[in-house]
Amino acid sequence: MGTMLAALLQVQSIERQLAHVRRRLRIRQNAVTTQQRRIDQLKADWQILHDKCQSRRMDADNLELDLRQREEDVAKHRNALNTARTNKEYATILTHINTLKADNSKLEEHILRIMQEVDVLKVDTGKLAEQVKGEESRLDEVRRVSADEIGKLDVMVENLAAQRGQAAQAVPSEALGVFDRIAEKHDGDAMAVIQVHGKRPPHDYVCGGCYMALNAEHVNALRVRDEIRTCDNCGRILYLEPQAEASRTR
Repeated sequence: MGTMLAALLQVQSIERQLAHVRRRLRIRQNAVTTQQRRIDQLKADWQILHDKCQSRRMDADNLELDLRQREEDVAKHRNALNTARTNKEYATILTHINTLKADNSKLEEHILRIMQEVDVLKVDTGKLAEQVKGEESRLDEVRRVSADEIGKLDVMVENLAAQRGQAAQAVPSEALGVFDRIAEKHDGDAMAVIQVHGKRPPHDYVCGGCYMALNAEHVNALRVRDEIRTCDNCGRILYLEPQAEASRTR
């Protein structure tokens, strides 16, 4: 392997470590936001249940008011029985009273069902309120742990970036530019070894990054030239391991 590709491999080794630490850093930085979103969602769910509970309670109150008015009507009609002049008038008033009482009974059952629904909603809102308290306590812990971890990861990123910068000095600027573009695309994984399949020639060659077949031209070129050759499929920079280079003499 030529000195340029060897130097790029050194940069690649540090770049992979950097990518890993940066992923950890992003996850830790997002932990507080994720926890806050969870709390916000629970609060929104609580508000929906609370509003529904209040609405159903108002429905029950309105129906109870209607029921009281109906009961007053029953009382008035009962008084009217005493002043009925004929049996027909008496029977008509009595029938109306019985109809009102039947309707009132149904209304009472409806109110009871609503109040049972309200009781369930109160229990559910109480549970959600407890969940919110628990998640808010957890948020404080996430903030504390995240702050400690982020500080450590920031130091690691700084150290690795310095190492990468030092290693990159051994790479020509044009080659380093190609490496950086590919590393950005593949989250730090800019290089791929050429895998050699088969014990005897003719060998099959596969990109170690995307596992797609490679033309033997890449292998033949890298055995004699220290240059950048990229996979036709994923675009990663290809390189040969020493044993693969030695296989040309077998």
